[in-house]
Amino acid sequence: MKLLVTGASGLLGINLALEAMSAHEVVAVDRGKLTRAPFQVVRADLLTDGAVESILDEVRPEAVIHCAALADLEACEANPSLARRLNADLPAQLAHACNARGIRLAHISTDAVFDGQKHGYYNEDDQPNPLGTYAQTKLEGEQAVGSEYPEAIVARVNFYGWSLGGKRSLAEFFYNNLSYGRNVSGFTDVIFCPMLVNDTARLLVKMLARGLSGLYHVVGPQAMSKYQFGVEVARKFGLADGLITPKSVLESSLTARRAPNLWLSTNRLSTALGESLPRFSTGLDQFYTQFQQGYPQKLRSYQQK
Repeated sequence: MKLLVTGASGLLGINLALEAMSAHEVVAVDRGKLTRAPFQVVRADLLTDGAVESILDEVRPEAVIHCAALADLEACEANPSLARRLNADLPAQLAHACNARGIRLAHISTDAVFDGQKHGYYNEDDQPNPLGTYAQTKLEGEQAVGSEYPEAIVARVNFYGWSLGGKRSLAEFFYNNLSYGRNVSGFTDVIFCPMLVNDTARLLVKMLARGLSGLYHVVGPQAMSKYQFGVEVARKFGLADGLITPKSVLESSLTARRAPNLWLSTNRLSTALGESLPRFSTGLDQFYTQFQQGYPQKLRSYQQK
């Protein structure tokens, strides 16, 4: 399968391209950070007029996985216009263009479309209620893709892993600080379902290959607090989990509101694929093995110095 990946320098984009390239022809879109990548890179700004259509016509992919977004919650609050362009308008344009050309599409959304007030888990039929600009614009992106291209995949995700710059994921935050003996806080009242980004990548490619369509929760099958997640990372790396202070998100200075409960059911996806999703412990083991094998350094070698 010839696969086009947008947002290739992001946490999901870079790991997705690397995971897929062993079995598929990968072409990645990047604005200029990637200079030494082991896959083909098209340098472009997708917000430029005509860029989406031009790239699709030039590359002629069989499928697109759209990872590009403004994912920094605080940045979205500071610049809601840019957030809407990247998270809502661009997906609509891409979905329309892919549908017109018969190109399969997987659009990446977020678990944050929910307000977290539900007791228990959310399934795909639950009504979203976004709390901030990021969540609102991502929901608008979901809705636009569904309208423009009903056969597309919309994947709500939450992942961690090693990134190009080493500072993009929550796991990197805990590792980077704890490895230097720094005290950090972990929210005890924010629940989520983390999945190793490499597992997320493999599932997305598999979903396209199996011909799936519609809305899916592509997150880990185990829910935990951000504090518990930090403790698990610390223990896996042999670091001092006592450096992590349990804290309420209500005590934080963050501008963007966080939903307290983002426990998402993955039953629809596991049923569609006919398999269980990777467990948290398995993903964390791989995350640690990647560290031992120099994977973070390999990623950093792909970017412009």
